[in-house]
Amino acid sequence: MKEKDLLDLGYKKYEGETYDVYFNKDVCKHSGNCVKANHTVFQLKRKPWVLPVATEQESVITAIKGCPSGALKYKLKNSDEIEP
Repeated sequence: MKEKDLLDLGYKKYEGETYDVYFNKDVCKHSGNCVKANHTVFQLKRKPWVLPVATEQESVITAIKGCPSGALKYKLKNSDEIEP
């Protein structure tokens, strides 16, 4: 899937230095897995609540892959593919 497709589906982009995170609030089931997996990047009380920090890239990818609803996706800056 390409970025334009995600944005057209209602995903919001959170841009980081080495990767971007995409989130769709309408798809989210509020399991809290992302916050539990990485509270540095995902903080509900902060604006923006997603802050893609380069030093947290691997744990964020793991957190996003653990999202049961598919509300979270990511794209590495050196790639055109959006995962998962």
